[in-house]
Amino acid sequence: MRPDTSAEYVDHNAEAARLERTAGLYPEDAEHLLLQAAAHLELADDRPRATSFYDRLLSTPSTLENPFLVRALKAANLWEYGHEAEAKAIIEGVRAASPRDPAPWVIVAESLESHDELEAAQQTFTEAATHLLTDVPEPPYATHPVLFGRHRVRRMLGLPHDNWDALADTLHSSPVSLDELHDPKRVWSLGSDNPAELEAEISRLRAELGTYREALSRPFPVAVLHWPASELSELLTAYPSLVEEYPSHEEHLATIEGSLRELAASGTPNLGIVTGTVPSYEAFAASEGASPGDASLLPQYATTLAARGRAEAWPPERGAACWCGSGRGYGECHGSDE
Repeated sequence: MRPDTSAEYVDHNAEAARLERTAGLYPEDAEHLLLQAAAHLELADDRPRATSFYDRLLSTPSTLENPFLVRALKAANLWEYGHEAEAKAIIEGVRAASPRDPAPWVIVAESLESHDELEAAQQTFTEAATHLLTDVPEPPYATHPVLFGRHRVRRMLGLPHDNWDALADTLHSSPVSLDELHDPKRVWSLGSDNPAELEAEISRLRAELGTYREALSRPFPVAVLHWPASELSELLTAYPSLVEEYPSHEEHLATIEGSLRELAASGTPNLGIVTGTVPSYEAFAASEGASPGDASLLPQYATTLAARGRAEAWPPERGAACWCGSGRGYGECHGSDE
């Protein structure tokens, strides 16, 4: 799926089939590709077939990068089409395993929450926060959904704020507070003829949507293609027609940062960077029956790398190295406002 394609017009069954075929071509990326294929099948309401994809991956757990993520997704999917007992058993197994990745925790906790198991959801979010964030000076970005989800569930349960809730408040960047976003008694006000109430509700809904998007695990980032200097030199030597796309490596890096900043300013979520290699690009071109010298192939290559789970989130977390590979901190390199 192209990043600029509206979800309303996506043929999810066709996308699932395409991703399954790609998994056959790139077995080393089968886990990422089949998880995305299963997600498309869930969106197409073909949940039994989605479960078959999860089972296919779990049939060889030793080869999986994140088996607990697969189990969590399978549990959430099973519960949605009536297999509650099996789903709960898997959820308990994930909780008992205490994975270090926040995503499985969030998925099973939100599954409990969506089926009104609020006490269990609150306990699961709390276990995750305790396991992942005890003695951690600054919560990594990937753990923010744990704290936000915990805050939301505790608000619905009417529980008082504690230290984890206070931390969630400090991490929340929206102009609308978490307490307001998670208020279970808030009143839908779009039917009001009071312009101030209308504006306030629209603002709240926009903020809630933004928070929801940030909580996603970013499976389909809008990705920009980055070529390291040695790879770009090899690419242009082999395919001189691409010189118009890449006049110099320095300009290439500046264009990446500028494009991402423009996308961020326009409100585009889930931004990322994928790093290309010439052999990988040539293999992709061959699979598409196209010439690597065709510049129109470059965005498709970037989208495919992102779909294969190769995207790194942009901007990097505070204190992280710059995406360009210079070895300097992002804030001192391309993240500088100078």
